[in-house]
Amino acid sequence: MKAKTLRALHRDLGYFYVGLIISFACSGIMMNHRGTWHPEKYTVETKAIQVKLPKNKKDINDNYVENLVTTLQIEDKLKRHLLRSDQLRLMFNNTEVEIDTKTGKGEVIEFIKTPLISQMVTLHKNTSNWWIYYSDIFGLSLIIIAITGTLMLTHGKHTFKRRGWKLAIAGVLFPILFLVIFM
Repeated sequence: MKAKTLRALHRDLGYFYVGLIISFACSGIMMNHRGTWHPEKYTVETKAIQVKLPKNKKDINDNYVENLVTTLQIEDKLKRHLLRSDQLRLMFNNTEVEIDTKTGKGEVIEFIKTPLISQMVTLHKNTSNWWIYYSDIFGLSLIIIAITGTLMLTHGKHTFKRRGWKLAIAGVLFPILFLVIFM
């Protein structure tokens, strides 16, 4: 392909996908930090609670959780519950409940979805068939953008052949080293 064609393809795919690239990059950064800050949720109200839990953790089952939700008067739809060593966590659409299983103390957190940020994260995690196909096309387009970007410059000291291949190898090695060292 000629440099002019490569430049045009690179430019046009870049223009077409600029919004999705920025959206995926931002939501990816936010998802990286969801352990300390949940990007989709904005806390509106937090209420302390005290509940009496069964002595035997095996008795904290679906039936018990349904009764607890009724007792706490939570009208939100329960999505799931988790029982870890010393914490019971109930997750709803717009509410979360966390209870210390040793003391029965906990809190009910009501939130609203953070505008724009919530939608970006939803796109990032979406698994519908049409979105998967669109994301596959997007991924292939990013590959094309990367390849056309490396092949556009054909003259001078900053070409892929003279300098770019070194940076490309460093860019490939960095995640490999990260996986080997930290995983």
